[in-house]
Amino acid sequence: MTDPAGPDEQAPAAYLDSASSERLHPAAVDVLTSLLARGEHADPRRLHGAGRTSRLLLDNARAVAAEALEVRPDELTFTSSGTDAVHRGLLGLVRGSRRGSTVVHSAVEHAAVAHAVAWGGESDEVLADEWGRVAVRDLVEHGSAAGVAAVALQTANHEVGTIQPVGELDLPPGVPLFTDACASMGRLPLPGGWDVAAGSAHKWGGPAGVGVLLVRKGTRWRNPFPGDDRVDERAVGFENVAGALAAAAALQSVVAERDETNARQSALIDRIRASVAAIPDTQVVGDPVDRLPHLVTFSFLYVDGEALVSELDRRGLAVASGSACAASTLEPSRVLAAMRVLTHGNVRVSLTRDTTDADVDRLLTALPEVVAELRDRVGL
Repeated sequence: MTDPAGPDEQAPAAYLDSASSERLHPAAVDVLTSLLARGEHADPRRLHGAGRTSRLLLDNARAVAAEALEVRPDELTFTSSGTDAVHRGLLGLVRGSRRGSTVVHSAVEHAAVAHAVAWGGESDEVLADEWGRVAVRDLVEHGSAAGVAAVALQTANHEVGTIQPVGELDLPPGVPLFTDACASMGRLPLPGGWDVAAGSAHKWGGPAGVGVLLVRKGTRWRNPFPGDDRVDERAVGFENVAGALAAAAALQSVVAERDETNARQSALIDRIRASVAAIPDTQVVGDPVDRLPHLVTFSFLYVDGEALVSELDRRGLAVASGSACAASTLEPSRVLAAMRVLTHGNVRVSLTRDTTDADVDRLLTALPEVVAELRDRVGL
């Protein structure tokens, strides 16, 4: 009988789940190591020397991140997470609206958007097509209705990678556009046309626990939660100065490297898409061209997604299955269901900046073997 661990277990693990969290960029590691070694975490509001130093570091982080994202420094706020940025950004538009409390949003938004709307607004959901893309006409039509406080459309889908037409929306005056850019920030330039945007540092190689909230000057945004007497009125709590500076350093480096990184990752994803499509009873989902360069999702008929992830993990291949934020619930992906594609037996592969051809070779060798083995277990 073959050892279930197999020889691959001795090989270094291939982490292929950067859409959940990218590995720390070396620039972030350097900043964190340096600042944490100093052991000084003064309040940036204080007037003493240590406080002024913290304030300078925080302002520098904001300026570096703003330059990388091509926004004004005073439009950028560091939050406690990408989810926090989504909640604050979207609900702040609802609270600031003079038109009503309805949020028009796509059916394929991240769960953070759905939860925010359920908590503090009225939902008007717009369907997506089989690629996971929402029609501009539908969003504008729904966004033009009475009582609409904001329209929410992700920059790119976090599960299937499809890029959305954010910059093509022509909404009525007084209807702002919120975009969840967590999946794409740093990897792609921000589109035009948005009023509020959200990002998450650990998605681009910054530390976890740091989000980015962007609010364009002149936007009617009001803090939807209890406030705090901090440096930035859009944030609450003691500022994570070291985290913000590390996130900014990583973002600056990722933006500088992204043309080369995107080209290499896109070619690897093309290989994966073509190879996986040859496996019988398989559906590769998401737009094959207008997509994030590092991500692909596919579903296998007659295969349990959790079992597939576990078997690949035993072979040293770390991938995701189901909703990026709800995999632990064992529920089918809400995004894939909205796209009307196969929801079970799905795998999301998302490459890191360090993923090699050899890592992809291992995945493409293992996948057909694991799929056949799992199907054989159920008599297929």
